[in-house]
Amino acid sequence: MSQPLNLVNTYACFGGTVGFYSHQSVSCNGVMKFAVYLPPRSQLEPLPVLYFLSGLTCTEENFMAKAGAQQFAAKHNVILVAPDTSPRGAGIPGEDNDWDFGTGAGFYVDATEEPWRSHYRMYSYVTQELPALIAANFPVTADRQGIFGHSMGGHGALVCALRNPNQYRSVSAFAPIVAPMRVPWGQKAFTNYLGADQETWRSYDASELVLTTQLQQPILIDQGTVDTFLEKQLMPQVFEQACAKAGQPLTLRLQNGYDHSYYFISTFVEDHIRHHAEILWR
Repeated sequence: MSQPLNLVNTYACFGGTVGFYSHQSVSCNGVMKFAVYLPPRSQLEPLPVLYFLSGLTCTEENFMAKAGAQQFAAKHNVILVAPDTSPRGAGIPGEDNDWDFGTGAGFYVDATEEPWRSHYRMYSYVTQELPALIAANFPVTADRQGIFGHSMGGHGALVCALRNPNQYRSVSAFAPIVAPMRVPWGQKAFTNYLGADQETWRSYDASELVLTTQLQQPILIDQGTVDTFLEKQLMPQVFEQACAKAGQPLTLRLQNGYDHSYYFISTFVEDHIRHHAEILWR
């Protein structure tokens, strides 16, 4: 039996509605929040569902407020779901000390280390609990799921898709952290959430996962060329090389003059929603 939902706010948007919800999460052992955009056609029939995972410091609201995605979801008849990026108010000492770890930085892993393991289980939340909740409460065709994300959320989307190729039919990312084992953001998060044994990190590193699991559908990635995190934190060339070695179809687009912001995301979000819709509606 699914947990009851609390509707926080709802807004009319491009003929449909954006709703913000909270619920008691089993995975994260506390209250979690997410947003849902229901396009007009969802009033007539169930639709495919597309999950967006946000980046560091973001909440369930950033994507819905800044990306301009709803008009394209309405055009292509897909439901959008955007969860928060971590548990909040878990009462763990130090959870609010850093912007790139703890609150707002769950990294879409299931923590195995104390004190994080009792709350920071975002991988299970995104791949299991949230989809079950969405299927039970919204008009989705649960066998037609796609996933995309930005930065830390791009990492999450790639990992979720590669680890669950039968669950997600489509995947894309904006400026994803594709090789977290090799970069400061990932090393900090993985050491604290997963422990010092780097072998355990491989199951949350897209550049490692793609070597053993390939997807039937092509992966789409957009990356800005003037992104200040490009060389030190993102390293798309590592994933590109891994995909080439594994035979995984990848479209990596380097967008000249674009940075890491939602100005970048909003410019190319229609391309991503179209990418997903074309696969999800087959």
